[in-house]
Amino acid sequence: MPASSLLFLPGLMCDQRLFAEQIRAFDLPCTVADLTQHDNFVDMARAVLTDAPDTFALVGLSMGGILAFEIWRQAPGRVTHLALLDTSPYADTAEKRDMRLEQIRIAAAGGLRQLAIESLKPVYLAASRRDDEALLGEILDMALDQGADVFERQSLALKNRVDSVAILNAIDCPTLVLCGAEDALCPPRIHEFMADQIPGATLTVIPDCGHMATMERPQLVNKQLRHLLAA
Repeated sequence: MPASSLLFLPGLMCDQRLFAEQIRAFDLPCTVADLTQHDNFVDMARAVLTDAPDTFALVGLSMGGILAFEIWRQAPGRVTHLALLDTSPYADTAEKRDMRLEQIRIAAAGGLRQLAIESLKPVYLAASRRDDEALLGEILDMALDQGADVFERQSLALKNRVDSVAILNAIDCPTLVLCGAEDALCPPRIHEFMADQIPGATLTVIPDCGHMATMERPQLVNKQLRHLLAA
């Protein structure tokens, strides 16, 4: 059955701007969830589900994809289609958990802007877009608009999240697994694994694209979402 509504889950320190090209492209009711109020994914998912339509196609990028797994745990019958973009089913490593605590400390001390700038070019975008000042500026603006308190809450949610590998083979709705070929945060091998574990999932790896696929290569992302939503 084709999708009747779209629910978007943004990544860390992102908002509706992450999905602007998708919202413009689809003639469906679209909601971008507010993920700024909670420091754990269980409560975050409950809040999203309280405000969401009865059923929805779920599109999550990065942290949003991680939250999508928790939404599936809590309400699998409400998810008609699932798009997991540039994300991971794994819990944080001990090293990554320590890094998040240090980043929270830096942000709270006034260093959020520098944190965002230092991570943007080498991590978030494909090599060909690392000098795209308009795109970099929009990503930076999203992060700064959220602020240090949101950074702390979302970072704690990521730090303490559970591993979702065990639920992958239980996902039984039409599913798209998509990432940029140059995604350094959630590389293609992770998406290949997810697509292999989720029954019937479609895998798409987009060339010349990093971690921010919906902003870097929106037309190709939209093409794959159209195929998914028609299923």
